[in-house]
Amino acid sequence: MYPRLSKCHKGITLIEIILGIGIFLLFAVGIFSGLKFIFTVVYQSRVRILETAILNEQIEIVRNMSFYDVGIINGSPAGNLEATITTVRNGISFDIVRTVRNIDDEYDGTIGGDPNDTSPADYKLVEISVNCVSCRQRVPLTMTSYIAPKYIEGNPDNGALFIQVFDAQAQPVAGATLDIDAVIGTTTIDITDTTDNEGYLRIVDLPAGVNEYTLVATKAGYTTDQTESSTEALPNPVKPFASVVAQDVTEISLSIDRVSQINLTTKNIFCNPQGSVQVNRLGTKLKGTDPETLKVNDNIVTDGSGVYGYSSVIWDSYGFRATGYDILGTVPAMPLSVLPNTSNDIDLILGPDSDDSLVVYVYDSVTSEPISDATVRLTDGAAFDQSSQTGVGYIRQTDWSGGSGQENMLDDTMYDSDNGGVNVISSAGNMMLQSVGPDYVASGELVSSVFDLGVGVNYLYLDWQPIAQPVATGENSLRIQVATSASSTPATWNFLGPDGTDATYYDQNNFEIHAGHDNDQYFRYKVYLSTNTTTQSPTLSDITMTYTTACTPPGQVYFGNLVNATEYTATVSKDGYETSTQAVIVSGDIVFGVSLNTL
Repeated sequence: MYPRLSKCHKGITLIEIILGIGIFLLFAVGIFSGLKFIFTVVYQSRVRILETAILNEQIEIVRNMSFYDVGIINGSPAGNLEATITTVRNGISFDIVRTVRNIDDEYDGTIGGDPNDTSPADYKLVEISVNCVSCRQRVPLTMTSYIAPKYIEGNPDNGALFIQVFDAQAQPVAGATLDIDAVIGTTTIDITDTTDNEGYLRIVDLPAGVNEYTLVATKAGYTTDQTESSTEALPNPVKPFASVVAQDVTEISLSIDRVSQINLTTKNIFCNPQGSVQVNRLGTKLKGTDPETLKVNDNIVTDGSGVYGYSSVIWDSYGFRATGYDILGTVPAMPLSVLPNTSNDIDLILGPDSDDSLVVYVYDSVTSEPISDATVRLTDGAAFDQSSQTGVGYIRQTDWSGGSGQENMLDDTMYDSDNGGVNVISSAGNMMLQSVGPDYVASGELVSSVFDLGVGVNYLYLDWQPIAQPVATGENSLRIQVATSASSTPATWNFLGPDGTDATYYDQNNFEIHAGHDNDQYFRYKVYLSTNTTTQSPTLSDITMTYTTACTPPGQVYFGNLVNATEYTATVSKDGYETSTQAVIVSGDIVFGVSLNTL
């Protein structure tokens, strides 16, 4: 018998299989990544070889062209080359960008220099770049070459155009975009380029032409400046189209700076919004002369809250007019000086429209700051004679002939109530005592309508005319008290005198309103008339209350309902300043500035 042979069977565990697969994948991924990198390098090298071949081809094309044909279509120098083209090689798309510039070499002088090179186009710089569209190339491949004329320098019939762009401070603006367009004969010029660090763009070898070149300077966030064509509406532009003179340099300046904002609000004299007002804005910079044409002369309408925001505003000084209203003053005073890159607020304080009015603005001759509490007296040498104070708001009533029954002031010829002892009809709107036959009654009282003065009121003075009353009527035959409230309908209107109690009265010795009324929005007055004789009556022809609020125009006074084409004399005085007397002819709505010198 044969002996039994024992057999041993060995297998591979799952862990060994997984480890083996992992090791294999590591080698496989490494090999794949390496192959991929090699293929990428080979592909990029292939693309670079194609790009180099395209560049050499493009340079050879340029070198075989006539010197005068080397240029960009509608560019400067003008030529037969397109600025951008696309070509396909081996199924790959490439963008080709061409740039051609005239070079004024210093060897024989430069144009406008010493010596002056009158043929500045010594040679041309040609720069060509190629970029693979689908290869995610960050930097294109670029090649530069210089092309020189065979015999002479450039075209002797051409000239140069030097354009400088500067800002409001006369500092150069680098990186400004300049668009230059012209059609001269059969040549079309269409150039877009940027200014250098000195704010200049210098272009040589341009075709000569008189008033043929349109120039537009722009930059993101900046205003725009440009040349203008001569038209019937603009016969004499300040900056006409540019000219290029053969063998010479034309220098042109354009001015741009950062845009600003104007936030305009229209309000009434009581600081309440006045909505839907048409406002005309006028700048001072000229677009044309003979006749004068302003760069800015536009019309807008404020919204229901009396607000309008002007954007992209150029730096200038601005005035405003309101259709259907007189501007009683502005906060701050006009003109509004707008600097570059600023936000500016202005409130127009509006009143009833009159055909002819005058706003006198008084300011310090050294600081140019508005002067408050200056007295402005306006006369016409005849019957007109009015005085007012700058920087002060006021309400005024000169006529009560409309009668009683008006609780809130709407019609300035009416009032709230009286006790039957006053007469406002028989004497041209003046207020007097009521008469019974030939005799006057002993006393009478009148309560005004309610005036809404807005918020933040500081009450100043009462004033009335005439101050002096007939002696026979007795001492203090005309007295006044005032009542104020934070509400238009308080439970009680408390009429008080200058000491803040109901025991005193404003009379010819007391004009200053008690400070306890300050910050009350609503105001009314009460007039007391009395006489010691039946044959004479005190008279009230005019009552004025002055105050200030946030809407009080600083350094300004307003005179309305003046006579057209009449010469008025404005006399301005204030303690510590020299008195100024000036004549002004009023025609329409006028703003007239007066500067005062300190003593």
